[in-house]
Formats: sequence, C-alpha cells, structure tokens
Amino acid sequence: MEEPKEQVRRMIIDPTMDTNEKMSLIYFVYRLGLTYIFLEDIECQLDKLFKELQLQDHYREADLFTISVHFQVFRNHGYKLSCDVFNKFKDCNSGTFKEVIVADVRGMLSFYESSQLRIRGESILDEAFAFTKAQLEKVEKTLDGNLACQVKHALEKPFHRGHPMVRSRLCLLHYEDECSRHDPLVTLAKIHFNYLQLQQKEELRIVSKWWNDMNFKVITPYVRDRVPEIYVWMLAIYIEPYYSQARIITTKTVLLLLVLDDTFDAYATIEEVRLLTAAINRWELSAMGDLPEYMKPFYEILLNEYAGFNDEILAQKGTTYFIDASKQAFQEMARCYLIEAEWRNNKEVPSYEEYMKIGLTTSTKDLLSKSALIGMGKIVTKEAYVWYQSHPKILKASETISRLRDDVMSFEYERQRAPAATSVEAYIKTFGVSESIAIEELNKKVEDAHKDINEGSLKPRELPMDLIAPIVKLAHMIDVVYQYDDGLTFPDKTLKKIITLLLVDSVPM
Repeated sequence: MEEPKEQVRRMIIDPTMDTNEKMSLIYFVYRLGLTYIFLEDIECQLDKLFKELQLQDHYREADLFTISVHFQVFRNHGYKLSCDVFNKFKDCNSGTFKEVIVADVRGMLSFYESSQLRIRGESILDEAFAFTKAQLEKVEKTLDGNLACQVKHALEKPFHRGHPMVRSRLCLLHYEDECSRHDPLVTLAKIHFNYLQLQQKEELRIVSKWWNDMNFKVITPYVRDRVPEIYVWMLAIYIEPYYSQARIITTKTVLLLLVLDDTFDAYATIEEVRLLTAAINRWELSAMGDLPEYMKPFYEILLNEYAGFNDEILAQKGTTYFIDASKQAFQEMARCYLIEAEWRNNKEVPSYEEYMKIGLTTSTKDLLSKSALIGMGKIVTKEAYVWYQSHPKILKASETISRLRDDVMSFEYERQRAPAATSVEAYIKTFGVSESIAIEELNKKVEDAHKDINEGSLKPRELPMDLIAPIVKLAHMIDVVYQYDDGLTFPDKTLKKIITLLLVDSVPM
C-alpha cells in the first residue's frame, strides 16, 4: 500500500489543486474508509478551507452537487457548515425547492445524502430529506448504469447510516468512474480492502475458535449461534487495523451478552433468572453454587473472561477503567433483563416512561460502547471514563435509536412468540393511540435521536472522535441490522450478505 498511499497524501496536501477537486478527493477518501490513514493531513487542509470558503462566500455561484459534497465533507469531519448554503435552491415566493433541481439527479442524490447529517432545528434539511427522497423514488426506474445503482443503494440505506466497510466496498463498485480521476486512490482502496479482509478473517478465526473452545453449543444449545454475524456488526465500530484487540474483546463481550439474553428471553424459568441475576451482581465464583447446573459453566466463563481482559490490559500497562465500566454495565443489564422477565411473567405492560427507563439499558448500547473501548490502548483516559459515566446526551440518543428501532421491527414477532412488553405496547397503553400512530411517533423519536447523534459528532468535542465513534457507529448499525426485521434473529437479509461481501469476496485487482 505504501506507494499509492504516498501518492494520495501528496494530492491531499497539494497547494495548487483546485478547491472543488480537493474537496472531491477528501470526499472519496472518506467514502472509501481511508480517512484514518491521512487524518492529520486532511484536518490541516479542512481547517484552512473551512475558514477560506466561508469568508469568500464561495457557495454563491456553486451548483447543488458541489455544495452538497462540501457540506458532507465538512459535517463528516466535525465542521458545522451552515445549512443556509442550500437556501439558494428554494423559491423565495413559494418557499418550496426550485423545479430546476429535479432534473439534476446527481445533485439531488448528493442533497439527499446531505440531509442525513441534519441536526435539530435545520428545517431546510428536514424538507430536503422528504423532497429528494420522493423525487429520487420517482426517477429511480428511469435511470441506468452507475447512477441507477447509486440511487437504488442510497434509498435502501443512506451512506451516512451504513456499515463503514460495506460503504467502502459499494463505493468501489458504484463510484469507480468518479474515483478514477484520482487513480492512486482507487489502487489504494482496493489493496486496503483486501488487506483488511485478511486481518478480519484472522480475527474471526480467533473468536470462532474461542466460542468453540468454550463449548457453548453444548452448554447452551438454546442460544442463537451468531459468531460471524456479531463479528461483522462489531467491525462497524472501527475498521482501523490497530484496533484488532478491541474488536476481538468487544465481539466476545457481545457473544456473552447474547448467551445472557437468550437465557433470560427464551429458556430459563423466572426463578432461574432471579438466581442468575443475583449471582452476576455478586460477581464471585462462590455464587456459582446457587445456580442451576446448566447455568454454572456460562457463569464461570463470564467471570474468567473479564478477569482475562483485566490481565491482558494490565500486561500492556493499559488502564482498566472500561473493564470495570463494562462489568458494571453487564450487571445492570442482568437487573434490567430481570425486570423485563418479570413483566413478561406477569403479562404486564408498563407505562411508556417506566418501560424506557429499563429499555434504554436493555438496548445494550451503554454496555457495548463501554466494552468497545477496553482494548483501544493509550487513547483511553480517565477523562473518557468520567464522560461515559455521566451518560451524555449522545449516548442516550444511541440507546433510544436502538431500543425503539428494535421494538418497531420485532414487536409483532415477539407478540406471536410470547407476551412481551415493548415500547409499541407501552406507547399505545400510555397515550391511548392506535398501533400505527404509536409506530409513527416512535419513528419520529428515532429521527430526532439521529439528529442528536449528528450534533454530538460536531466540533468542539469533549473527547477525540475515536472514543465517541462506538456510540455513533452502533447507532448507525441499528438501521442496518433492523432494516427489514430483527436482523440478528433472521440474518439472511442483512448480516449474511454483509459477511459474504466483506469476508468471502475479495476486491478484484
């Protein structure tokens, strides 16, 4: 990778390159998942360009596509370019978007992608989302070639809310002509994807071997066997090669959580889950004696794995703040799973407020985002630990997206399988509305939470973006996994396709 990497770096810092061309280059570097390689160079360029372009009133004469690309580049890198740059595309008299942009499909597509980056109060982007989506759906069937593929995939899953590695792969498939203006970039992207794929196959081998060595298929035969599915899900948090240990630890943690979830939800009696919750909150091997025989092996593995994480990080002279935070979050998960099990056992539907107090925890995003930081090395500080423990707004937004999206997409299946409280039933009960209205209102809350995620990603940030990324990426992955149904329970439509795309098929050179 070294030769094309150096060529791309020279282009990024080239002072003679046209501004729009440079922004296009940075745009595709981001889309191809290569930003981390050139982060300092890109930040240096964008610091300068952000000041210059605003002072020069650069966007007065620019077209919709160009402005949309600039908007996405700046917002994706944390710079709050004002959404007012799009005002010129609205008719002053009617307040609607000008008809002339309807013919510019490429511009509308990029405007649609820009609208995904909106925050609360940006009404022009709310309008743009509805307008461009409707227009793109109208023209989709009339298009051909790469533009048809680009529109189809954007309508299925906007770039901003996709899996980063999948986005990179699809960018190579559908935007190679546009990228080819920067020839070394395409070469680098192809080699980079195949290089990461080799590393990721090895990480999956390690986790799969661990799962088999722990003998989960025998000791917990009722648990969903989802090792590769969980791995590619966690892969979305960070693709950087140097976070390999973090990916492995997080995948193991989520697999342990999956065992806990399926034990509570699909197998154990209410008396047994009460005993398991008590043991997990004691967190000592002596508590194993109180458990049913079939639970003892899992409980021992759980305690041993966390002790192993601790030894591993201490041996590297790292900090163990987030091992403790993850353990505490796991204990809280058990307590909240028990409350949900009690509701189920009593056939009780709580109020919406009462449900969400528990549901935000059982969304798993607090546990997952804290666990994701365990193996990230020296970047993890006490300040990061304190920030996470304060339960910041962006973390609550991620939990909200996960809880509500999961419930809306799976409540009918859960209802058929056994009585279960979800946000849908709780909302209907509390506000006396129909099922369709409840779903509509919950989906609005999801969109508002996405706006909060976008806002929390903008500068100035309280932590480096790498430490906030688990919260953001996990929120985006909920849209992927729950696009059609519960993608973990029924992985054929989503996660299996991702596994094939990322870990089976290499990029042709």
